Amino acid sequence: MVRAKFRVTSIAKTVQWNDPTKVEANQVELQPVMDDNNKGWSKYTPCGSLKMQINNPEALDQFEIGKCYFLDFTPAPQKEADEK
Repeated sequence: MVRAKFRVTSIAKTVQWNDPTKVEANQVELQPVMDDNNKGWSKYTPCGSLKMQINNPEALDQFEIGKCYFLDFTPAPQKEADEK
């Protein structure tokens, strides 16, 4: 497993072009932070980004600009369709 510590740098809401009162998508962007938690995967300056489109309000509420979160990467089973 690889664990990375990232900070939320932005949460952008996109509205529908024909109705600006309706949110179409929410994009959360995270960047790695400079601390000892990232030495397991980044020998020097951690670099990278993660962008997620989140359309589930309960999931979106879990993220806050400026807060840090751990990302844990573990192998996942591949579906048959992915292997083709």
